[in-house]
Amino acid sequence: MEGSKLIVALSGSIRGHSATQRTLNSLQMYIPAKCEYTIYNGLHKLPHFNPDEDGETPPADVQSFRSLLDQADGVIICTPEYIKGVPGVLKNALEWLVSSATLYEKPVAVITSSGGGEHAHQALQMNLSMLQAHVSNEWTLLISGANSKQNENGEYVREEVVESLRKLIDTFAKQL
Repeated sequence: MEGSKLIVALSGSIRGHSATQRTLNSLQMYIPAKCEYTIYNGLHKLPHFNPDEDGETPPADVQSFRSLLDQADGVIICTPEYIKGVPGVLKNALEWLVSSATLYEKPVAVITSSGGGEHAHQALQMNLSMLQAHVSNEWTLLISGANSKQNENGEYVREEVVESLRKLIDTFAKQL
């Protein structure tokens, strides 16, 4: 779509039917027509971060990941909380972005969809601040008890969550 804005979404969980993956799938219905929306499901392919391999030619999967994020006008990250923090697979992906400055001043929305989530929500925002991503309070949302607020198709059935997601996507897309 010519003139469209690309939004790339990342799930902090690599489980296919996790609350975070279902959240990202359900966001499609809120994305404005002017935006192209794609979910990157390759975090599990990224090797463990090793600064020795992060030179002029990093691993191919890292190059592809960075390239996709470079093309993105905005990024949405949805994460669960594991042991009071960001899951290792997501943290690893963010570590591969440090030297590339891929997220430098790029608009990034943060959604935590988990049983609790407060610690992961805070930790992810701190990680993104170190990467100098542009995160606004208008683009952050903590959905505690996420599984109980979704139907079997992963759509949120609680009106306050639906309205919060719509508002987040609306304000986020206007920034792009």
